[in-house]
Amino acid sequence: MADRDALLVAAVRAGNLREVHALLGPGSNPDATDEDGLPVLCTAVAAPGHGMAEALLGAGAPPDTVDARGLPVLCTAVAAGNTEVVRALLRAGAAPDPADGSGFPVLCTAIAAFEHRIVEVLVEAGADPDQVLPDGTTPLLRAVEGGSAATVTALLWSRDLQDPAARLPEQERERLLATARHWYEAGAEAELRRRTGATGPAKTSTVEEEWCEVEQITLGGRTVRAGHGAALTDLEAAFGVPTPLTELVARAVRHPDPGRVDWRESSTRLGRRSDEEARELVTALRHHPSADHRRFAADVLGSRQYFLKGTEYPHHAEDRDFLAAWAETETDAVVLAEVLRALTEHAEEHPRLEAIGLRHAGHPDPRVRRKVPDCLWWPERPLTAEAARALRALAHDADDEVRFQAALLLVGDERQDLDGPRAVVRDLVRDPHSPVRGGAAEALAESDDRTADATELLLALLDADDRILRLIGAYGLARRDDPRTPEAYARVEELGPIHRPDHRANALTDWRERNEAPPHGGNG
Repeated sequence: MADRDALLVAAVRAGNLREVHALLGPGSNPDATDEDGLPVLCTAVAAPGHGMAEALLGAGAPPDTVDARGLPVLCTAVAAGNTEVVRALLRAGAAPDPADGSGFPVLCTAIAAFEHRIVEVLVEAGADPDQVLPDGTTPLLRAVEGGSAATVTALLWSRDLQDPAARLPEQERERLLATARHWYEAGAEAELRRRTGATGPAKTSTVEEEWCEVEQITLGGRTVRAGHGAALTDLEAAFGVPTPLTELVARAVRHPDPGRVDWRESSTRLGRRSDEEARELVTALRHHPSADHRRFAADVLGSRQYFLKGTEYPHHAEDRDFLAAWAETETDAVVLAEVLRALTEHAEEHPRLEAIGLRHAGHPDPRVRRKVPDCLWWPERPLTAEAARALRALAHDADDEVRFQAALLLVGDERQDLDGPRAVVRDLVRDPHSPVRGGAAEALAESDDRTADATELLLALLDADDRILRLIGAYGLARRDDPRTPEAYARVEELGPIHRPDHRANALTDWRERNEAPPHGGNG
């Protein structure tokens, strides 16, 4: 193996993106810059003996370089789950469909690992999601069985693919729908147990997938995710198969959590619909005896305001009146909190909103009280005396999030005494166990609180074990033109690089422009 090839294999294995770009040559990332915004080539030239400049200036290593096992380095990058390294290799010309160690296309490796972003990159580069594999499956079928809705979506709708309803024959569409439906109806764990014959306990965990959560199950040496309901909904939409609205509801409330992928897919589908049938369904669900069904209806109304915003949807005001009336009568705290979220999420005024907020300011459930501040304020309107009084009381609430939200709104009203709400924010930053500490720290850094206590708190964040908290502390010092700002940013880098673009990272450059004299001979 040539030296340059060996270096590329090592860089890919280490996940060193900058070195991968350098070894592949200038064509792999023509827009690459270093942490200071300079072209990578400038950094390479300034680093003698590193080999980067020679790699950039000379011919790049072949992107299909193989490792000691004879596998292309793309297989290593995919197995490591490194999306950006995969992208760099493909951009440099690597074949998108080499076989991995099992003899199947590397696309199957990404599918098995639920790496939906890598799946999307591979398919966009030319990997075929519909090719028939030696065992009679296809990559898309494997993804459907695997239960990752995000992976299924990536294989259905990648940028250069033909519409799935047109590119897939009817028999294959039916097979995919039947597979998703079978896994969903049987249940992921039960079907996995049937297929593997395993009798022991399954290992389960909740993982994040494209802003949703889904259960991941490992049993008998195989791992699947329980997103088959969402995958089925997605396939039905892609193939033009109408899903009964009651079935969409059933798929959502089977796992009654708005963060779950099946719930989110059903809510999104219904939220995009403005027809009378969908509206009647949601209206009827308001009076359903199950709190889960009522909560789903409120979530759909919130989704509809987002998805149909700016369209010629004639029932927007009617939907908001519906939510306002509902907020005055709902007795379940969880459902009520969802109704208030739908009513306030888009910061849109409603004539009864303040009265609703005042009505629930003393609600016994903190989940409801957390939504009250948003009822009492909206942009371009000063707080009323009644709203300010309620917020001052909420700023002493037992719940951290309630106190934080109330304090933020009071700080934003110049007519209020700001010392009290500012102290609330500082106390939340001071508490290492507060669930809103990060948000409070960000608010403090952005604020015009110039007290000595605020500065000391920002300095104290530099001792945190969390890199983001350190960055927030450094950012707050930079905004205050504190002379310790460069040292603060150095403390951040002790825990890892500061990624750009990030307005908090760029604040150091702005601080230097304001506070450091230009080099000798410079302008100004």
